[in-house]
Amino acid sequence: MRRFSTRVIAGFAVAALLLVAGGLLTWGSAYVHNTVRGQLAAQQIYFPPRAAFAHPKADTEITPNMIPSVSQYAGEQLLTGQQAEAYADHFIAQHVYDMAGGKTYAQLSTASLAQPDNTKLATLVDTVFKGETLRSMLLNAYGWWKVSQITYIVAIGCFALGGLTALGSAFTLIAGRRSTRAASQPHTGRTTAKVA
Repeated sequence: MRRFSTRVIAGFAVAALLLVAGGLLTWGSAYVHNTVRGQLAAQQIYFPPRAAFAHPKADTEITPNMIPSVSQYAGEQLLTGQQAEAYADHFIAQHVYDMAGGKTYAQLSTASLAQPDNTKLATLVDTVFKGETLRSMLLNAYGWWKVSQITYIVAIGCFALGGLTALGSAFTLIAGRRSTRAASQPHTGRTTAKVA
């Protein structure tokens, strides 16, 4: 009987822990989600309008490779992690690549240090640095957005497991009480004879 009670109490304790964990994870997910959205909204970044995607050309604002990933957000304000990733990796990155001729910021910076009088190169280095900095900030926002989504999924799992554990413990408690009652009722051994 004591072992049975311990099992039921442990089941309810685990259920309570899972439900509390689910609540904390939900709170954490909402906090990260709202923080990232608020920070992105404050930047007032908008995708180019739909008309800009009508005639994509290489070395222009809209290149052909931006169509599948960036055009889906045409005209929208950048507010979500998915939008931040698309803008960083398929819009800014393309422009930085085109401006720098495929060279990285480190390569351009090294070349600029070797040519201190080349103002055009120095301006390019500065522009590429700003582009890469914005890219890294947007990708950081995307990473935290993903953390928020994963945390939310784990929270749902905790709620589901907590609920199932609580139901299982309740069922075990009810079934155990019934069997205890049945075992405690006295058995007289008398049988009733049928009256003809």
